[in-house]
Formats: sequence, C-alpha cells, structure tokens
Amino acid sequence: MICVGRLPLRVLHALGAAAGWVTYRASPTYARRLRENLISSGVCAGANREALVKQNIAETGKGALELAAFWFAPDASIQRWSQSDSWTVVERARQPGQGVIFLTPHLGGFEISALYVARRTPLTVLYRPPKLRWLEPLMIEGRSRTGAKVAPANLRGVRLFYKALQRGEAVGLLPDQTPGVGEGAWADFFGRPAYTMTLVSRLQKATGALLVMAHAERLQRGAGYRFHFEVLPAEGFDEAALNRAVETVVRRCPAQYLWGYNRYKVPAGAPPPGLAIQ
Repeated sequence: MICVGRLPLRVLHALGAAAGWVTYRASPTYARRLRENLISSGVCAGANREALVKQNIAETGKGALELAAFWFAPDASIQRWSQSDSWTVVERARQPGQGVIFLTPHLGGFEISALYVARRTPLTVLYRPPKLRWLEPLMIEGRSRTGAKVAPANLRGVRLFYKALQRGEAVGLLPDQTPGVGEGAWADFFGRPAYTMTLVSRLQKATGALLVMAHAERLQRGAGYRFHFEVLPAEGFDEAALNRAVETVVRRCPAQYLWGYNRYKVPAGAPPPGLAIQ
C-alpha cells in the first residue's frame, strides 16, 4: 500500500477508475444501490443521467485508491495538490477562542480535507475502525500525519470532541455517515428519510462552535484538489438543516459523491416514521 501511495496521482486515479468499474461489475448489490441512490436523488435527469452514473463509477474508484496517496505520499506532494481560495472565510467568521466543527461529506477527496485543515488549526477527527483490522494503524497514522488527533466513534471520542471545542480547537467528521441507534433522528435526504446524526447539533448548541461545510473537489488529470469552505448558520440548525447543507454541496459536484454508500439503511430498532417495528 505504501508503494501504491507513491505513484503519481494521475496514474493512481487512472488505476482507481478501472478499479471502480471492476467493483461495479463484480457486486450487483453495490451497483444497484449506486444507481438507485443517484437516480432517485434527482440531481440529473434525462440523457445526461447515464453519463453521470458512469462518471460516478470511475470517481468512486479514484476515491478508494487515492487513500494510499493521502496516507503515504510525501508531504511536498500533499501540499502541491492542495488549492483553496476560501480558507479566509473560516478565519473571518471565527471568533477568538471559538471552536469549529468541520463537516466533510463523502464527496471528492474527503480524506485529504483533514490534512489541509490540520496544518492551519488544531484538529481532532472522528473515525470508525475499518472492518479490515490491519488497516486501522495505517488509517490512524495517515489521518494524523499533519498533526490531527484521532478520536474513536464512541462515547470516549465524543468526550474528546467536547473538550477540543471547549479549548477553542476544531473537530471534523463525516455528517452523512449513518449513526447507531439512539444517536440519530430521521430527516429527509434528497427526498428520502435518512437516519441522521444528532451529534453535530448537540455539539454546536453545547459549545457555540462555528459550523463549516468543507469538501475537496477532485481535479481532473491528477491536478490535485480544490478545497471549498462555507460557514453555515447556527440558528435553528438541526438534522434537516444538516442534510440540506450536504445536498447543496453534492449538487455542485454530483459525480464525485459516494452514491454507493448505504445512506438509507435502517438501523435495527430505529424504524423511520410510519414504519412499525416488526
């Protein structure tokens, strides 16, 4: 994996695009979910729909392989790939001593966003241990390479988040990740009920932190990533507002969203409104 991460980004993305198609062809369940989630979202209709599906298959594969580059490429490469003209938005909106909650959806090069932010402010990021246990130490090392701290997605991690925000530091998480039972509420996401984490609104209300939507747009031909930062209004912020904010950035770059993620799964014991518990 280390050797893969040292490949030129353009080569890595070409291999990733091919891997995306292999995965799509090999897994009917994954293929069906990708198509269903993308098409039902309404982000693209008519003749362009199939073109968008094909783009997304390739972009999803790029996203999988580029993880090796984020974790193991030289620091000079990471910095060379990083472009942004909107970081000043965060600096202008942030009050002295105020914590920041960075919300990074499964869009574009979402893993590199933490590396960029951690170079500019103390950052703690939430993570879930991967199913492949041997990947966990690599994940932790890769995500913390520019100084970020990692916190497990459990009660201990939530406490670390609260403490970081109370110190006026920043935290980062994936807002469109399906939470566990008791940790979410049902809210529409592209017109369908999705179990949505309540952690973001609870953290913001308890600490007064600044809410920032962040995503890394993947540029073509291995040119790198353009980072986008947008401050969200805190007043009245809830799970519905969170999903609307994610929808907004996804519509700007729908080909790079992780439509194959099982965003609409129903956690055991948490049926959506109108669905009785069997």
